[in-house]
Amino acid sequence: MSEPARTYAIVTLGCPKNQVDSDKLEGTLSADGLVPTGNVEDADVVVVNTCAFIDEARRESVDTILDLADRRRADARLVVTGCLAERHGDELAAELSEIDQVAPFGVRIDTGHSSVPVNLGPTRRVPDFDLLNLSRPASARPWAYVKIAEGCDRACGFCAIPSFRGPQRSRTIDQVLVETEQLDAREIVLVAQDLASFGRDQGVGERSIVPLVRQLTGLVDRVRLLYLYPSDLGDDLIDAICSSGLPYFDLSLQHVSAPLMRRMRRWGDGTRFLDRIETIRAREPEAAFRSNFIVGYPGETEADHDLLLEFVEAAQLDWCGFFAYSPEDGTYAMSLSGEVEAGLRDERLSELREIQDSITAGRRDLLIGREVEVLVDEVGVGRTHREAPEIDGIVSLPHDLEVGSICSVTVTGAMGPDLEAS
Repeated sequence: MSEPARTYAIVTLGCPKNQVDSDKLEGTLSADGLVPTGNVEDADVVVVNTCAFIDEARRESVDTILDLADRRRADARLVVTGCLAERHGDELAAELSEIDQVAPFGVRIDTGHSSVPVNLGPTRRVPDFDLLNLSRPASARPWAYVKIAEGCDRACGFCAIPSFRGPQRSRTIDQVLVETEQLDAREIVLVAQDLASFGRDQGVGERSIVPLVRQLTGLVDRVRLLYLYPSDLGDDLIDAICSSGLPYFDLSLQHVSAPLMRRMRRWGDGTRFLDRIETIRAREPEAAFRSNFIVGYPGETEADHDLLLEFVEAAQLDWCGFFAYSPEDGTYAMSLSGEVEAGLRDERLSELREIQDSITAGRRDLLIGREVEVLVDEVGVGRTHREAPEIDGIVSLPHDLEVGSICSVTVTGAMGPDLEAS
């Protein structure tokens, strides 16, 4: 009688890019003969894919590691991978004896039989164990994230990602198309640290994001783009996004005060951003917008904050995230004076979030009575083009609509970020 197959469980923290990495790890673990289990307590190998973007994410990662260590079976392996493993792997190994393996980028997970250590580091070199281009299983949902590049060539003052993810390393269009076909999903959500710069690092002298979007539009029903740097949002890319049938614009703005933007080593200001948003709305009135802003960056004055408040009111974005500035070792911002006192920063955060919650609710109310097209993600739950999966609100649907179908429904109600339809 043969022994039962060994099992694994993966817990993913952080952004959609991490989820793609976990999907790739699933393919690798399955190829090694392991089978997935939904219960950490039943797994032979427990993997936690961590986030280390800001201090809050690092704390969540450590808390999750300790929780999983308590919940796993006594003979199960606990493996820590992802950004925290890459950035603070030595500290994790030294301080948390509960961990059986710290697996930074480019290090194959040791399932108890063998491992192939290869350190990726900050380079454009393709690693021997390359998550970016590994195969992955077909999507279990009618949508899927697809990571089209790794790393970043920008030097934003607050961001440490280039120091541990390395410079940008884009895939080819053909690689992205092949993976998309394998996923068999109706909606593809493209992710990268700097999505609009896709292909610029390949020596062709121009971006490849526009032809990629156009080719994907002929392959799947929906193409969604996350994390667009505003200076790269040209007319050609706007047209490609609108022509894809999913006019959703996730703009990485971070702030609107010109002096503060310079301290952030970022492009743009509120006037430029509003002009671009208005141009897009004139081109496509149904366009939906999301952005994120940092509050309490060193040197942020009351005047800077007032400019951001005015922008939020004027822009009327569908979705907005506001995050407290987090000091990150090795970043330019660590050298800046003008620390914003925590209490004042939190007051600014609360004020911005209250305003945006009202704007989001108001924009959702405007949809009541309208007919909208939804992708049914699961029984009773769907999304229009206005909602990115796992990030924005949802649409509650009749339970008889088939999962994976695209249907026309009428919005009958709204509660905060969520809609009801029949």
